[in-house]
Amino acid sequence: MKTRVAYLSAGAAAIALAAIVAACAGTGQGSGSGGDISGTVTSSNGPEAGVWVIAETTDLPTKFAKVVVTDDQGRYLIPELPKANYSVWTRGYGLVDSPKVQGAPGATLDLKAVVAPSAAAAAEYYPGMYWYSMINIPAKSEFPGTGEKGNGISSNIKTQEQWVDTVKNACQSCHALGSMGMRTVPKEFGPGVAGWARRTQSGQALTQMATGLGYMGIDAALKNYADWTDRIAAGELPFAKPRRPEGIERNVVVTMWDFSTPKHYLHDGISTDQHNPRLNANGPIYGAPEESTDNVPVLDPVKNRAYTIKHPVPNPETPSSKQLPMQPSAYWGPEAIWDGSSSLHNAMMDGQGRVWFSARFRPAANPDFCKKGSDHPSAKAFPVPESNRQLAMLDPKTMKYTFVDTCFTTHHLNFAKDANDTLWTSSGGGTGVVGWFNTKMFEETGDAVKSQGWTALVLDTNGNGKRDDYVEPNQPVDPTKDKRIAQVFYAVMVSPADGSVWGTLRASPGSIVRLNPGPNPPETALAEIYNIPMPGFGPRGGDIDSKGVVWVSLASGHMGAFDRRKCKVLNGPTATGNHCPEGWSFYQYPGPGFEGIGENSAESSYYSWVDQHNTSGLGEDVPVSTANLEDGLVALKDGKMIVLKVPYPTGFYAKGLDGRIDDPNAGWKGRGLWTSSGDRTPWLQEGGKGMKPMAVHFQVRPDPLAH
Repeated sequence: MKTRVAYLSAGAAAIALAAIVAACAGTGQGSGSGGDISGTVTSSNGPEAGVWVIAETTDLPTKFAKVVVTDDQGRYLIPELPKANYSVWTRGYGLVDSPKVQGAPGATLDLKAVVAPSAAAAAEYYPGMYWYSMINIPAKSEFPGTGEKGNGISSNIKTQEQWVDTVKNACQSCHALGSMGMRTVPKEFGPGVAGWARRTQSGQALTQMATGLGYMGIDAALKNYADWTDRIAAGELPFAKPRRPEGIERNVVVTMWDFSTPKHYLHDGISTDQHNPRLNANGPIYGAPEESTDNVPVLDPVKNRAYTIKHPVPNPETPSSKQLPMQPSAYWGPEAIWDGSSSLHNAMMDGQGRVWFSARFRPAANPDFCKKGSDHPSAKAFPVPESNRQLAMLDPKTMKYTFVDTCFTTHHLNFAKDANDTLWTSSGGGTGVVGWFNTKMFEETGDAVKSQGWTALVLDTNGNGKRDDYVEPNQPVDPTKDKRIAQVFYAVMVSPADGSVWGTLRASPGSIVRLNPGPNPPETALAEIYNIPMPGFGPRGGDIDSKGVVWVSLASGHMGAFDRRKCKVLNGPTATGNHCPEGWSFYQYPGPGFEGIGENSAESSYYSWVDQHNTSGLGEDVPVSTANLEDGLVALKDGKMIVLKVPYPTGFYAKGLDGRIDDPNAGWKGRGLWTSSGDRTPWLQEGGKGMKPMAVHFQVRPDPLAH
């Protein structure tokens, strides 16, 4: 096991990275040609390098903005702007926003940057991490928690690492907690513990927040958060300052479109097929709005038009988010702004351009073929009594939905590159199974029952290479038997190297699991579990590269990498999780950490994705994480972190991403990464009430002035 910490500098490494994409396109020198707006940014200090220039318009069918970064001489070029009138201004660390200047494509606009008049004024533009890192983490001596009659920390929390994991993966999994809307308690609720207690009861997402705080110990958790926001209200500022973009980070072009409505949010979206990123070139981006609405948001990036497609819910008894308990919101009052029943959580596109969703369209109780007594092969091996999401498929050619009633709960989706176009799902339900759907069989037969299957997770602890009778999760290892584990996958990914299926297990320290389906998965599937050793802990989203290396977002503030090829032991009585620390490497995310707990990053990345096909221009197999407290994404290239920033509006929060190649012959302009803003409360980002979720396109130029 080795720990590596490296960050992008403006030196030779950045030059080498720029060379990767330089071959893809020529460069321009800011001539102000048609379709571009260009110029120079200066302040009282002279040319301003590494600051952002933003062009925004409402003249198009949906609000549109494009952002670039200045070069070392303060020059900028915003390329390929649709014909419209734009407000153009500059933003940067150490500055406050410059006055907005009006311009149109073809214009040359020299901008006057404004130096921040105070540290407090400058800090308003800092990413959430710089504010969130001000939270005080209880000392190691406070753990394990002693409960309500002791220190207020729940006895569930055994270690300081587990507390940090919960701080990052509870509320922070829904919001960028350091953003302005979250570090400021609404005045209606008041300061202190009472104010925090009241705000956690507002809105239809309160159950998740309350559950997370309760798990930590509600008294200690509320006191901790109240101390943080009270200190900020009293004028305390972040102890660290962010650096401006350097090297290849200055080559990033960010394009944004309003997507969905001010009352709804987007969990994620999809632009193409994970195995063929040229599919759906220049086509629509489809969003998954989870609990907030049954209307699927769609963006046409060519016509700059956003619209919705209704997802039907055929069973009227399907639960609805309207039924969730809530106290009035400081923003929406008593209005129940969410009305979704389908709970569209994750979207994936198949090789035919059809969009698959993890979707709910009935009550939880499963049909009889899923349960004990059924002759379904999977049910005979492991019956499943209920599922909370199933599968739905939208065919954009016909605009018709197909519903697949699955016995297993679906959460995240991932297509195998196999003869059956098998769709693997995470979650599985509370019984601890992994489910799959044979889409080719379904197309040929129309039989959803025969086309699906699921399996328990069974470790080969007797070491004979095959699945045998097993002991249950709460029983000790029996050297003559195998052993079942009860956890469910959170992320799911299929290895291009050998077809094995991998998943993350949420917990602290947490694990990843490899599943080898075998010839008859309900009876032959064998699992391997690999616990995450220190300094890593708290896995969430993950993906896999073409060589079979798994990349995982960790609550410890790392991107973790696991290479099974390094393992000395794969099965047997010791292969119960702690047997391959040598397979792990850790790469610390950039940004400040919580004080008093040693070297760390406060970053709380929601998901990681691997760019197997070089859709970003950074190279094949580059892992990319959502940088949820850094207002953007972060890519790992040659051991160095590259931050792809969304500086406006602050509070950007992505939950997933993918990459698409629209034109393989167009260089950097024909490729890029797609994501969406996924904060459950869009009104807490910069701009406040009325702000909408966004679809966001990241591209990397060969230099900051490339046309």
